[in-house]
Amino acid sequence: MQDIGKLMVIGGAALVILGLVFWLLGGRLPLGRLPGDISYNKGNMSFFFPLTTCILVSVILSLLLWLFRR
Repeated sequence: MQDIGKLMVIGGAALVILGLVFWLLGGRLPLGRLPGDISYNKGNMSFFFPLTTCILVSVILSLLLWLFRR
């Protein structure tokens, strides 16, 4: 049970740090406006799906988890 507690504390700290980075650099990061992100506007309806951003975040997180498991 101690391992789960440590993992939750480390995960929470990582989320806080990531949140601070996004908060401080929010307007300067191109996330959500990358080529391949789907944006559709017609009249008063808009649809946005950040496909490329999702793939990029997934690859980065996969690499980080792979590195930490080694």
